[in-house]
Amino acid sequence: MQLSLAIRHLASRLRWLPVAAVLLGAAGQQALAKDGPSEVDVELVLAVDISYSMDPEEQALQREGYMQAITSPEILAAIKKGVNGKIAVTYVEWAGATSQDVVVDWHVIEDLASAQVFVGKLKVQPTRRLYRTSISGAIDFSVPLFDRNGYQGLKRVIDVSGDGSNNQGRPVTQARDDAVAKGITINGLPIMLNRPNFGYPEVEHLDEYYSDCVIGGPGSFVIPIRERNQFADAIRTKILLEIALVPPAELPARVIPAQVEKPRSSCTFGERSWQQRWGN
Repeated sequence: MQLSLAIRHLASRLRWLPVAAVLLGAAGQQALAKDGPSEVDVELVLAVDISYSMDPEEQALQREGYMQAITSPEILAAIKKGVNGKIAVTYVEWAGATSQDVVVDWHVIEDLASAQVFVGKLKVQPTRRLYRTSISGAIDFSVPLFDRNGYQGLKRVIDVSGDGSNNQGRPVTQARDDAVAKGITINGLPIMLNRPNFGYPEVEHLDEYYSDCVIGGPGSFVIPIRERNQFADAIRTKILLEIALVPPAELPARVIPAQVEKPRSSCTFGERSWQQRWGN
């Protein structure tokens, strides 16, 4: 309910100033508009956790949330307000360090019809569950996707959703910092539902872990999900913020900006817990 109200608040209050208005000025906007059809406002990687800690119901809710968000009137209206009036999106699923796949390749969304094509491609893909959790692997896999997608966005964003800390691959902070150094923003959707973890210890405050260790770049933020009925609204709010320039005072209360103070979480919690339990 709170997130639904936040979406309506944003839709009614925001002026939908495109990012380019701040970064480039009027002359830069005019130049970009002449560069051809490859220009988009945002290049967006939706990087979705399919590790075994995600139960089948969560996976279904997560995917349905993305499909609803992409075709929602709020998202489509925000896209139309951009300099180019379109965004490029790809849907990636990830688990362990070597388990990442592009489920729906780069697709331009500019209206309801193009959004429905993207959703149709996603809808027919089977859901899967794989071992381990490598957020660093998801980020490292996503970064090169921008370089060969054929689009030039005013902003590049990796949108990471997951329900656990990094426990395989290189340290997540290294992957984050390397991506941010390339001008990429990483946002997070930590899934914090109360359910059994089969004896595997997990970080207590996943939202803080994501804020301290995963997200980064200009305007990066976290939106935690604590109840199953929050999936659709949280995902819609997150994408809405990623394609619109939102004044800080307008951010919904549930949106947590990037942490700028001393980290509250151990960014190697997942790796240490796995080693203590399994010794590898």
